[in-house]
Parts: sequence; structure tokens; C-alpha cells
Amino acid sequence: MNTVDVSAAGPAVKVEERLFQNRYLVDAGRPHIKIRPHEAPSKALLALTHLCPAGCYSRNDKGQVEAVVDGCVECGTCRVVTAKTGEVEWNYPRGGFGVLFKFG
Repeated sequence: MNTVDVSAAGPAVKVEERLFQNRYLVDAGRPHIKIRPHEAPSKALLALTHLCPAGCYSRNDKGQVEAVVDGCVECGTCRVVTAKTGEVEWNYPRGGFGVLFKFG
């Protein structure tokens, strides 16, 4: 039976600490994620406020969901969650912009 010695990997590092190591080059005025206008957020949009690993989604004082894409890790979670509703328009950032991963 094959075993892996996990102690050789070193101490555990929190996801937040790893995300902090990444860098993000902002494409000012050209966000790669846009939320379609809405009066009341759907369950899918509300879910993004908890599911987005980079914390890009939040509710404003009017109860609507907003996105701040600076720091987005381009994982596509928002794309999958809102695939049926079409509330999020998601495109890859232009070349040279977006997330720059330090750890692969």
C-alpha cells in the first residue's frame, strides 16, 4: 500500500493567506464581471455573497448584490451558480490583466 508523508509538506496555510499572495492587475473601467440590473436579488445572486472564494460579491444598502472584481481569482463559481438565470455576465479579463497567481 502506498502512503504519503504529509508532515513533509510543512505547516498548514490558510486559504486567505494564500489568496493574499496573489496579485491582481486591475483593468480600470473594464470589469470582466457585470451583474445585470435587478430590483431584488435572486437566490443565486444571494448565494454568491457566501460562495465566492475571493469575496467579490456583497449586498449594498438597498439590498441589491454588487460585485467588486478587484481580487477575483477567475474560478467561475459565479458563472456556474447563475448559469440558469443569466444574471452575471462573465468574461476573461483582457490579456495582461486579472489575477497573477503566485502559487500556480
